[in-house]
Order: sequence, then C-alpha cells, then structure tokens
Amino acid sequence: MGEVSGRDRTARGTAARKQPARLGGGFWRLWWANAINSVGDGAFNAAMPLLAVTVTEAPQQVAFISAAGYLPWLLVSLPAGAIVDRYDRTTLMWRCQAVQAVIVAAVAVVTVAGAVSVPVLAVAGFLLGCLQVVITNAAQSVLPQLVPAGLLQRANSNQYVVQTVGESSLGPPLGSVLFTVAAALPFGVDAASFVLSAALLATIPKSIADHTARRSSVRTEVAEGLRWLGSHKLLRTLAVLLGVNTFCNRLGVATLVLYATQTLHLSERAYGLMLVGEGAGSLLGGLVNVRIARRLGPLRALAVALAANSAIYAGMGLVPDGAFLGVMLALCGFVITVSSVVTVSLRQEVTPGALLGRVNSVFRMVGWGLMPLGAVAGGFVARYLGLRAPFLIAGGVRGAALLLALPLLIAETHAMREGESENARSLR
Repeated sequence: MGEVSGRDRTARGTAARKQPARLGGGFWRLWWANAINSVGDGAFNAAMPLLAVTVTEAPQQVAFISAAGYLPWLLVSLPAGAIVDRYDRTTLMWRCQAVQAVIVAAVAVVTVAGAVSVPVLAVAGFLLGCLQVVITNAAQSVLPQLVPAGLLQRANSNQYVVQTVGESSLGPPLGSVLFTVAAALPFGVDAASFVLSAALLATIPKSIADHTARRSSVRTEVAEGLRWLGSHKLLRTLAVLLGVNTFCNRLGVATLVLYATQTLHLSERAYGLMLVGEGAGSLLGGLVNVRIARRLGPLRALAVALAANSAIYAGMGLVPDGAFLGVMLALCGFVITVSSVVTVSLRQEVTPGALLGRVNSVFRMVGWGLMPLGAVAGGFVARYLGLRAPFLIAGGVRGAALLLALPLLIAETHAMREGESENARSLR
C-alpha cells in the first residue's frame, strides 16, 4: 500500500506533462497571501529574539523561548492533520491567521506596556506555533488541488521563493530597523500582514479548495495516516532524516542571536542585515532547484544538498566575523531550499489526496517534533561549551545521519531510473 514503484511515478510524470502549464488564479491568491504574510513573519522572526535579549541574556532562557514556538509540531501535529483532511483547507488557513493577528497584536501591546517577560514570550510563541501547524499543513495539502500534478515542483518553488524573500530578505532587516525605532513596531507589522493574508485566502472559492467529509473518529483517521507513512519506506526514511536535521538546525540557531551579538559583536541592525544572507541563498535555490533536480534526479539532488548542509553548519561555528556568517547562512539557505522543495513535491506526488493532510502531519511531527528539544539542547551546549559549539556538533550529527540513510537513497534512485527505463521501453 505504501510503496510507489518507479513505473507508477514515471507514468504520473508523463501524464502530468500533458496538462496545461498554468498555475491558475487560486494558486496566485495563495501565493500573494504567502508573500504578504512572509514579510510580517520575517520582521517578527528578527524582532522576537532581540526582544528576548532585552529580558534575559541567559542562553537557556533564550533557547526556551525558541523551543516554545516549535513544541506544537510535536504535540498537536497529528490532530491538526485530521482536521485539515476534514474541513476546507483555505478556510482553516484564514481563520487561524486571524487568531494569529490577535496574538501578535497582544505581544505589541505588552511590549508597549513594558510587561514583557520570558513566560509571556514563550506562551505567545507556543500559541502562534499551534496555529502555524494547521496553516502549514493546510497550505501544503491544498496545493495539489490548485495546480496540475506536473506543476507541483514549480508551484512549490514559487512558494518557497516568495516565502524566502519575505521571511529572510525583506522582513528581517525591516524588523530589526523597526525594533531600533520602537520595540513594538515589528509586531504591529506582523499583525497587519496576518489580517491582509487572511483576507486574500478568504477569497479562494471553496469549490477549488474542495474537501471530503468524514464520519470516522479523529483517532481512526490519525491512525490511518500513521499506517500509510509507516508502510512507505522512502517517505518514512526522509521523515526520520528530516527530524535529525531539524533537531540540529535548532541546536545551532537557537542561540544565534547571542553568537552574533556577543561572540561576533554585531549590532541589532547588523544582525537583521546578516539574516538577509540566508534569504538571498534561499531565493537562488528556489529559482534553480527545478533545474538541479532535473539534472541530478530528485533523490541525488537531495543527498548532495544534505551533505553540503552538514559542512556548512560546521563552518558556521568557525567563522571569524559576521560577514562570513552571512555567507554561510546564504549557502545554508540555498541547499535547504533545494532539499525542501524536492521533499515536499515528492510527498505531494505519491500521497493520495484524501490522506495528504494526515500524512503531512505525521511527516511533520517526525520531521519537526524534535525541534524544541534541539533548541533546549542548543541552550545547554552554548552555556557549557561556548556559543560556537552548537554549530560544530550540529554539522557532525547531520553528516552521520546522512551516511546512515544514504544506502536507501541510492537504492531508491536506482529504482526510479529503472522505472523510467521500463516506461520508455513500453512506449516504443
């Protein structure tokens, strides 16, 4: 049930090439909503750690605030997947974003009132994360309903590009500059972006974002998603590999703001500008990833990107100044975008539409559930081994995980090529 043969994948690709090369109006409304919200999120992502540092400079407490925002991927991901498969997906997205707008506006008010504390920031991050679990799952699950199957990688690339530009190129410098003017301003901008994005998503007709009504219990539906992913060897392995990688990501970057401002002596404004490096790399990765995957093959491109990222993370812990760290972040953004687009497109292609929300939720729970633990671990490593150590350890662990998964990726690459060859022979 879980395995999809190389012939099946090739047949889907051949059929997809016959479909119209248009993404359609529903997709572009989703794209614009993502574009607007990403700028606000980028401002928030730059301002949140800067606000945290005004409350505490203890690495463990800064890491705790970061961990709170990712804890929902472990706690609520599974029921969120069942909800996404039960209800209209774009409706869920805009309603969740409306609630997020209220939460971020409350953070702005608390900041103006001078009542910011570690618990306040942690609770706000956790609530925003719970809603983001639903939004992210719904966005990935609705995409195959908005575009032809053959355009999924192109659609995902467009989404990643605009998200990267907003979250990493435009938003962070905007957020850091606004923060120097008034600490509450970046949060007000993020709240406004949620409102505008929700308004756009509400205009996508429900007939486009169709869903299937279900009568079974949430527990039964969650179990169905767990069984499906558990039986699919490739996706199961990719989910575990993603889990290790995201653990290492948070292990490294949970205390990035302290590393940049204390070890590398960057100002608040320079910190925001440095984050643009990651956005620039991600933007380039989004523009060329389709060609890279086409040239190397999806799984080989994924393996190369993951191997490069292991070396890049280790390099982050060795840089002499902020300029070099910005370059390393750019390289990191490039390879992460390539690997992410390949993984998401493959998951959307091989998973049945009625199960996509639940399979996405299981995949994300495994893949993102360890992020809060990584953030907490990063805080302790930074406290006892220094602020460079988290990046060095993260690079080593990522490299070891890839070596363990590499035999399966090689075997699946050969299976896909054999399937393509068999299909080509059958068409002669």
